[in-house]
Amino acid sequence: MTGDPLAEPLREVIARHALAARKALGQHFLLDLNLTARIAAAAPLAGAHVIEVGPGPGGLTRALLASDAASVTAIEIDRRAVAALAELQPAAGARLAVIEADALGLDYPALTPAPRVIVANLPYHIATPLLIGWLRTADAFACLVLMFQLEVAERICAAPGSPAYGRLAVLAQFVCHAELVLRLPPAAFTPPPAVASAVVRLTPHANQPPPALRAALERVSAYAFGHRRKMLRRALAPLGGAAFLAKAGIDPTRRAETLSIAEFTKLARVLMEETI
Repeated sequence: MTGDPLAEPLREVIARHALAARKALGQHFLLDLNLTARIAAAAPLAGAHVIEVGPGPGGLTRALLASDAASVTAIEIDRRAVAALAELQPAAGARLAVIEADALGLDYPALTPAPRVIVANLPYHIATPLLIGWLRTADAFACLVLMFQLEVAERICAAPGSPAYGRLAVLAQFVCHAELVLRLPPAAFTPPPAVASAVVRLTPHANQPPPALRAALERVSAYAFGHRRKMLRRALAPLGGAAFLAKAGIDPTRRAETLSIAEFTKLARVLMEETI
């Protein structure tokens, strides 16, 4: 490696570290620096402490370091990628921290001071579990800008009554404003995945629900969408069926995909009050 490590072609970094993408790690590298810059620009980075998950050879990491973010903390499980990212340290200085760890199970709010922003091209096989965990502590983050498979991104942002609307939309939109900000074809990645991808921006609501209400919503939505073709009086039978729905003023003959976030919140409040 010679010259500025932040300017070196990513393909040279990949070749030097034998960083061929591994299917077991869900790796699909984004090497187009114009695209990584667009992803970084989708997040409010000024003065923020950014957490990146699965940086691989560091294309998005470079874009984050080029921003006015206060710091970038990169979480990477692949030791080859950790070595590649370490080469950015001389140019980035104290603004870059590289943590070799499994992204699942980390205490993300403990990694950096506030304001915290997560920006990541997520490994698709762990993307949804990571998202669910972050939604449970949404008040710890100023924003999350995340890459998913297009189908998952559409489910997160779906409106009631649409084919993609389901439990993931309810859980995400209960605590965040969700918007799909960028679509990417398979050809944008190396190697190309089998499906298109998309970037979602999640902005946590200013007033976050108490943990008990969020837990109640998780339970209600699990029953409601566990049998989404059934009327709610049957899908929610374990919670009381028609009588339970009546307490929230919801027609028991409706189906889960027709309920708004506000209506799911009503059901969650009823359940929370019943279990106090």
